Formats: sequence, structure tokens, C-alpha cells
Amino acid sequence: MKKIYKLICACMILSVVSCNDAIEIDQPGRLGAENAFRSVSDLKGGLLGAYNFLDVTPEMGFTAAFTDESFRGRDNGGQNLNVQNFNLNSGDGYVFQIWANNYGAIGMANRIIEAAQSIDRSEDPSLYDHVLGQAYAIRAYSHFQILTYFSTDYADDNALAGLLLTQPTEDIFASVPRSTNGAFYDQITADLNTAAGLINGTDADTTGFTFMGQDFITALRARMAAYRGQYATADALAASLLASYPIANQAQFFNMYDDADFTEVIFSLERARGDSYDGQGTAGGGWAGSLFAFIDPTAGGGPFMEISRSTYNIMDGTSDIRLPRAVNLAESTIDAGYATNDNFLNDDVLIVWKYPGFNAQPLMNDLKVFRSAEMLLIRAEAAADANQLTTAANFIDQLRDARFGSDQPTLVFSNQAEAFGGILDERRLEFLFEGHRWVDLKRLGSRGNRAIDRDAKECSLLSGCTLPANDYRFTLPIPLAEITANTGIQQNPQY
Repeated sequence: MKKIYKLICACMILSVVSCNDAIEIDQPGRLGAENAFRSVSDLKGGLLGAYNFLDVTPEMGFTAAFTDESFRGRDNGGQNLNVQNFNLNSGDGYVFQIWANNYGAIGMANRIIEAAQSIDRSEDPSLYDHVLGQAYAIRAYSHFQILTYFSTDYADDNALAGLLLTQPTEDIFASVPRSTNGAFYDQITADLNTAAGLINGTDADTTGFTFMGQDFITALRARMAAYRGQYATADALAASLLASYPIANQAQFFNMYDDADFTEVIFSLERARGDSYDGQGTAGGGWAGSLFAFIDPTAGGGPFMEISRSTYNIMDGTSDIRLPRAVNLAESTIDAGYATNDNFLNDDVLIVWKYPGFNAQPLMNDLKVFRSAEMLLIRAEAAADANQLTTAANFIDQLRDARFGSDQPTLVFSNQAEAFGGILDERRLEFLFEGHRWVDLKRLGSRGNRAIDRDAKECSLLSGCTLPANDYRFTLPIPLAEITANTGIQQNPQY
């Protein structure tokens, strides 16, 4: 894939060999799978290396800064200035990280899949299948992430996605063109089918909601179908998961972000002390909380990005449990007159508290990738798409009742646009700082008459207040490093 991918490949076998070993072999930048993987236990080590590449903090940080989720904090020293001003280009750090992380995971998964062909399965058949199945699932998920952020139109099979990589032995100096969404969807579906036939849950070390099992596969299928507008399929898949993953009550929801309750967690990326993400070396560093603060989620912890006023104002004065989970109310300074206060950056401090930290490590929490709340709102989308407006409203009401802790008035929609608008409004609060808002506006903004919604006071310090959902910046540019090295790749429009 060129320079980015070559650097990733050089250090890819994290759990098996050192990078020094990799650069001493005959073919620069690559270690033959036959040397790195010689047993089923080696495959398992490689699988953990593949999981190590999975990190959604770049998606979360970009979404929070680019949309209406966050605004510069009191201790901001220029962080996210370009993204907040809608200045998005191929040299952006978030763009590079999203691209590199996912292709790193794809590359590692490919090496595991290739190596498995030369390993004796009879050594441990169940573990062999279980590990191999997860490698296919990782490859499917990461390809879908690439499509999600770099394709112009999820529902158009002819639109370009990214580089479809299924072989680790491809010439890393070759010019590789982008493949279409249709080709991506076909490969993702094939990989998920293979994964579903192999994953068996027999290995305790690689089983549970922090590993990709059968429910992860169902959740990814449901999300992909919803993004494509294939709502009959999405609805059935989402409904099947809701039978096993109930919507959390207020206490459970609050504790979920302290990693103390997992009632509605379908799949989460684990973060722990001593792992490779135990630090803030890059934006987020794998720690979601460090996307918003330097030290900890307190007034003295260096809040450089805060919850936006437009989002806070929606929840203020309600019993919605999502407000105290989103904002450290005890440490925040809330200025009721911020709209006329020219010093509001110092006087109105709304500290993000969704990721306070765990196990005595501030700012480090698991990253929730799939939750049952998403499945419920996918069902609402499916109902709205079928013009079943009352049903859509009832699904939203079910979630609101849980988050408010009491029966809430059911919304009434007179047309599909109102229904999709209501769904987007609910998703805005439910998935705050979880990396959904940019994607949601891109795929549903036009249907729901919604766009980026920033507060007027905050807009006074920015070059733009909103963007329509069809703006070209709702597709990321191919990273500059890839464009420079890969003459066969096509840049997205207007970049």
C-alpha cells in the first residue's frame, strides 16, 4: 500500500517478534509469516497484535471537534483549531490516524489468515478456528471503517471506498487503486460469513465483549445494513440483539462509562494499565479522556476541549442521566449569562466527564463500539424509512424513558423528515463523544433536515457555524502520505 503501510508492516508482529528482527530479513519491511507463526499459540499472539491496532479515539476526537459536540476549552492552546474551523485537508492528523490504524489492523489480520494455511490445525482445532475467525472479523470491521470515513455515499455501490487488501504478499511498492463500495461490501460480507462459521468462544482469553464474537458480527451487519439503507435487514438484526442486550437503566448507564456495568455493551475495545495505549503520546493516545483534557477531568486537569454550549443547553434542566455523565458538573463553572459575556471562555467551563478514567488511571476507559442503544435507534430508523412514524416514535420513547428514569411524553411525527430529525436529535445525545455524530449527519442529515448545530456565542470565535450534510467535508480526504506514495490512488472530490 506504500509508505504508510510499509512502516506498519515493519512492526506488525507485536506479540511474536521484534522490529529489529523484521528489518534484518531479505525483503525490507516484511517478516515472512512462515517465520513469525509456527503454532496455533503463535496465531493467538498475532491476534492480540491485530486487536492492538484497533483504536477509535481518532474517530471520536475528529467527530467531537468537527461537529457540534465540543468547543475549545479554557486551557486550549490551539488544539483542534483547524478542524473546528472546518479546515480539513489531506495532511490532517486525524485523517492519517484513521487510515493508518485500520490498515494496520487489516495488514495484521491478513498475515494471520495467510499463516494459518501452513499451521497444523490438529494441534488445537477449536482455538485455531476461534483465532482465525476473529482475524476475518477484524479485517471486515476495519474495511468497513475505511469505507465509512472515506466513501462519498454509503448507498452507492459504485462510489469509491479505499484500498481493498486481502493479501499480505502484495508488492508494497505497487500503485494500488481504490475499490468501489460494492467490492468492499462483498468482501466484508464474505469475511463476516467466514468468521461466523469459525468463532466458537472456546478460548477464555479471547472471548467476551472485548473480543469479536457472534454478537459483534450481528451488530456490524446491522450497522452496515442501516448505513446502506437496507432497513429490513438492519431491523431484524438489531431486534435479535435487543433480545439479549437490554437498554440500561439510569444507574447502569452512568456506571457503564466507569467500566463498572456492561448491561448494554455488545463490543468494547479494552484499555488497561500497562497496555500499549497506557499514555498520551498522540491525540487521545488510545485514552478517550485525553481528547478533552491534559491531566484529568477536573477544573485543574487542563480542560482544552469542553462540551459545546448547544449540546449542554439541550440537556440542562432535565433529569436526563446523559447530562451528568457527559459533564463533570461538580468541577464545571456554568455561566448563565455566557451569551453576553466576552470572557466566557474562562467563565463558562463545561468539563467533559464521559471518560474520567478507571483503575487509578485518569482519562483511560474502554471504548464502546457497539451498544444496544444503537440497535434500538436502528430499529427507529427502519420504522421511519417504512413510514411507520408511531413505531419510530415508540422506539425513541423507550430509550428516553430509560435515560430520564421516568415515563416521557412520546414524540409525534407528521412525516418522515420529522421522524429522522427526531432520531438524529436522540442519537446526538445518546452517542455524545462516541464518534457517531459526523457519520450520522452525513447519512441522515438531509433526510432529517439537520446539520451541525453550534451555539451562536461559540460561532463568534469560529469561521463557520454549520455545514450542510452534503458538504464535501463529510467525506475525509485520502491522507497526503498515501497520495504522495501511491500514484494509483484517486483523491476524494474537492480536496
